[in-house]
Order: sequence, then C-alpha cells, then structure tokens
Amino acid sequence: MPARIRFEQVAGVARVTLSHPKRHNAMSRTMWRDLRAVFERIQCLTELRCVLVAGDGAHFCAGGDISEYPGFRFEEASLREFHEQEVWGALSAMLACDVPIVAQIEGNCMGAGVEIASCCDIRLAGESARFGAPIAKLGFPMAPREAALVAREMGLATARQMLLEAAVFSAPDMLQRGFLSRVVADVDIRELTLASVQRICQMAPQAARLNKQTLRALSENPLPALVATAYAYADSPEQREGITAFLEKRLPSF
Repeated sequence: MPARIRFEQVAGVARVTLSHPKRHNAMSRTMWRDLRAVFERIQCLTELRCVLVAGDGAHFCAGGDISEYPGFRFEEASLREFHEQEVWGALSAMLACDVPIVAQIEGNCMGAGVEIASCCDIRLAGESARFGAPIAKLGFPMAPREAALVAREMGLATARQMLLEAAVFSAPDMLQRGFLSRVVADVDIRELTLASVQRICQMAPQAARLNKQTLRALSENPLPALVATAYAYADSPEQREGITAFLEKRLPSF
C-alpha cells in the first residue's frame, strides 16, 4: 500500500491516519505534505468538534522514511526546504488547528511520531508504546523548531536524554514525565480514545477553539536566528555515515 495520510469525517469528528504499514508508518515527504493539507482543510471545517490522530495498524509512527534521505539530506538548501517547508509546514498546520486533537498512540512513536504527537492536545497510549528520537545514531540533530516543540511538550530533561543518549522510553515513563495524559492496557487504548473524543464532542465547540487560541498564544516562541544556520551540517561526514550505515544495516563509525 502507498504511503499516505487518510482523512475520514464522521459527524463532528475527523480521523487522521498515518498510513505507511511497510515501514511502521514512517513519514515520507509526500505524507508530510499531505498532513499539512489535511490540517489546513480541518481548520476550515467549522462543523468539526474533535480530531483523532492514529497510526495504521500496530504502530503510531516509527519516524521518518530514511530510505528517502540520501536524495535530499546532503545539500543544505534541500535539507532546509525539507525541515522548514515540509515538516514544519505540517507541524505548524497542526499547531494552528483550533479543533481539539487527540492522539491514539500504539507501538512505536519515534522521531517524527514524537513531533506529531507533540502537536496534539491530549495524548493517550497503550502500555507497550515506545517513545524516542534516536537520530544521534544517524549523525544529525533535530531541527530547531522541531526540537523547541518537543522540549516544550515533554520537558528539557527528557528531550536531552532522547537527543543526546538516543534514549527510548516506555509509555509509563512518558506518563510520569508529563508527556502523556493516560496509559492503559493495549487492548483498551481504542476504547479510551473514543471516550475522550466523545467527551470533547459534548463540550462547547466555540469555547474549545478559543481555549486553543489562548494556549497557542502563550507558547509561541520564534527561532529565526537559530534557524538561519541550522542546516549547514548537510554535507557533514557524520550525517553521511549515519544514514549510509542505517541503510546498509551496519553500525555507524563516527
């Protein structure tokens, strides 16, 4: 099946599904562009009361589609375009969405999955879900806007462990660290998510949108100076070695 973002609307609920089953729903460049378009559409649908974001099958999102990386990551201009236009375009569309967003997190929630989850208002997870951003193993950092988002939502201490140690955390760990709203047995996650969506749909939709606008205004923090030089590492030996080693299924030599 092709990599895609599925959009379904039932009554006042939009369901957004990250679908790339062969790669545990890793985000391709097309998926990033489609995710932006879907949330720009959602923002215009005044009848919506809630958005549910989930992965296709047993995983939420395993990160980015690394098989695409050699095609653009080694040139500064194309790397900048990817992060500032495609990735941040999608994430900022999610952050700008006035409709409450609930994340149903199962299985792997890595890298891009953590970033997408960080844009959601309520994050619910099955007990076997795993969270991380092990890009240090690939030889490159998290982009500034994405790092600011993740650090704000999960806390600087957890973000440091994820990015510097390539640490992977369990769902109970992330609940304790304040990133998740609730954790339940895997068999109960869909029921829990549905109950949360139903509660939101019973509330005043205008109040929800106004609350989101207020909370967004409190958290905005532009990073223009840092972004200006953030992608100069594009042609670095470390990034080339990290990505090449992953694709060749061997340990990198940094």
